[in-house]
This record gives sequence, structure tokens and C-alpha cells, in this order.
Amino acid sequence: MQKIDRIDAGKPFDFGRTSGDYGRYRDIYPASLYRKLRTFGVVTPGSSVLDVGTGTGVLPRHLADSGANLTGTDISPEQIKEARRLSEGLPIRYEVATAENVPFPDRSFDAVTACQCFHYFDPERFAAELKRVLKPGGLFCRIDMEWLPFEDEIARLTEEVVLRYNPAWNGKEFRPEPPAVPEWACHGFELETWHACREELPFTIDSWSGRIRTCRGVGASLEPPEIAAFEAELRRRLAEVSDGAFTIRHWLRLEIYRLQ
Repeated sequence: MQKIDRIDAGKPFDFGRTSGDYGRYRDIYPASLYRKLRTFGVVTPGSSVLDVGTGTGVLPRHLADSGANLTGTDISPEQIKEARRLSEGLPIRYEVATAENVPFPDRSFDAVTACQCFHYFDPERFAAELKRVLKPGGLFCRIDMEWLPFEDEIARLTEEVVLRYNPAWNGKEFRPEPPAVPEWACHGFELETWHACREELPFTIDSWSGRIRTCRGVGASLEPPEIAAFEAELRRRLAEVSDGAFTIRHWLRLEIYRLQ
């Protein structure tokens, strides 16, 4: 179990508990993301790319035909086990490791990606590890995708239900904003480019319920009876406002930093 004081008031969470659902329901990133990673030169044929906080290997699996040499790491053994299962036959290497201490030699990678996980890292320690494992001039790409509760009814009601069962959850009320160069990047990195857009992603009651079970505030932290009660209420609320199929508006943002 992880416990980070600034997240959910220090309530412990473990994404390893969600690995089965994660592998089934979290492969939701739009095709535009993978095109942008290629267009912006983060993933190129022959390059070495490390995906930290890889979870079940969603990014590496979708980039397996890129010609890049792909590696994924995650703190959770259960997530890595599921990543290896889903990647069977694909040329992807996986290791259990924290993002701040990966088991690779200096200057191993042309690029490092972190998708939907950077806020779990110690930024200063992670920046030091980036400087160690990136080749000179290498790229770091931070990727975030958040639903938009102030623009989307289903996103809003979902947050309401999560907070009923986990009031400490602070993944709520996301609003889009342009990036500001963070303190960790001020010494050795340059924000080379960033891109953001809204994406309407399709779901059903089943697939959205499954995706939300993998949420830190639900499947990664609640007890099984609480998860069951949460899901029953969420499904009831979804049935009241939809015919069973819907889209949910998300904000997708990439920030690409170059090691100086």
C-alpha cells in the first residue's frame, strides 16, 4: 500500500488491488495520444523509451509497432504481472521498480514517459533519476487525461458518488489550465512543447463502472463491501441519466521536456 500525505489526506491506496479491472477497463486513451507521441518525436524507430508508472502497460502495448525499444516499470508487482500477460508476444520489457529508482544504467533511454502517474512521484528525486537515465538531449513526456466535471454531467455525478464513499478523495473538480514550468524542471530541463485538447470518449454503464472501480478513490482504497455498494449506486445513477451508452468529455495534455 502506498501512503502519500498530500493525496487523499494520506489514505492508503494500492493499484495492485485493481489489476484485473485495470487491464480490462483502463485501455481508454484515444488514438490521437499515440499519434502525438510519434509526431512530437517522443517515440521513434530505434529509440529506447521507458514508461514509468506503466500500470498494465497500456502505452507500450499501443506503441509496440513503432520500432522503438520499449520498457515499462511500475511499483506494483500485480500491475506488472498483468502487463506481462497482456503483452505476451510483444517486444516489451517490464520491471517492478519505483519511478525514483529504476534498475537501468546511466544514459539508457532516449525518452521517458509518465502517463497519469506523475503526481504520485517525489518530483525532485524523480528529476534526478531522469537526468541519470536519459541520454543527453533526451525527452521526458508527462501525460495527463482527466474527465471534466464542470462540463460533463456523468463526470460530475460520478464524483458525487465517489465522495459519498470516500470523502478524503481529492481527485475531484479538475479544471483545465496551461502548464507552468515546475520547480523540478528549472534545473536541467526545458519545456519544449505542450499540447492539450478535449476528447469525447465512449463508454457504457459496464465499461464506465469498470473504469471507475480502478480509481484510486474506489478500488485502490475502499474495502470490498464499500466497493460493491458504490458500484450499485453509480449504476443506478447512470441508468437515470443515460440509455446505457454515452460519451464523457476528457482533457488530454502532453508536456514534453528536453534534458539540457
